Amino acid sequence: MIDTFKSYPGLNFEEDWKVVTMLIGMNDICDYCKDKTLFSPDSFIHYMTEALDMMMKEIPRTMVNVVQILPMRPLREVQRPTPGCQLQKRFCSCLVQPEENSTELKELVEINAQFQASEGVLKQDDSTVHTDRRLERLLHGERFFKKDFAVVLQPYLENAGAPRLPDGTIDLSFFTADCFHFTVKGHEELAKGLWNNVPACRRERNNKDIFRANTTHLPSKGASLHLHQAPS
Repeated sequence: MIDTFKSYPGLNFEEDWKVVTMLIGMNDICDYCKDKTLFSPDSFIHYMTEALDMMMKEIPRTMVNVVQILPMRPLREVQRPTPGCQLQKRFCSCLVQPEENSTELKELVEINAQFQASEGVLKQDDSTVHTDRRLERLLHGERFFKKDFAVVLQPYLENAGAPRLPDGTIDLSFFTADCFHFTVKGHEELAKGLWNNVPACRRERNNKDIFRANTTHLPSKGASLHLHQAPS
């Protein structure tokens, strides 16, 4: 990515402002049961910190949006009788394979909440999960804020449920053939959530379910980006 920025046609690497949006961690949840150390919240925070340190050192004039991952348990309901959907059992077996109400699934829900780690207590389905807010502490401090660089935690997926039809079933039009990744329609909703949050100060950033009546809001005239992480 850094090399691309440096060589991108028409971009003044030193002077032009750049926006990077990161949504990572869901594959770690998918593989957590295979290596609980490698795919732990500790490792996630470690590699997130390394990546942000590198960007802050190497890329001037940059705003980085770190998007919290969504609660992944509802993805267990995304099913089709197709070969593509069967792949989900391979690349996300730690989420899909455990029995409902099993200790394995409960542990994974807790780990999912720790990867989000925005509030001290997160509500996922029927479970209340306590977190230590490591991601929030990392990104809301002064470490990743300077004159020409800022990292902003975007919480708009924190409480996202699965998109549903009026009868309560999963709306499969939001998912690709592998029953995991989003289609263009799904990415449009993610883009709306990011667009609506970028101009907002921290206390005004939306963390409601973006798949329910998600509309695009235009910033008010003269609105500016709220990059500083100090309480506002």
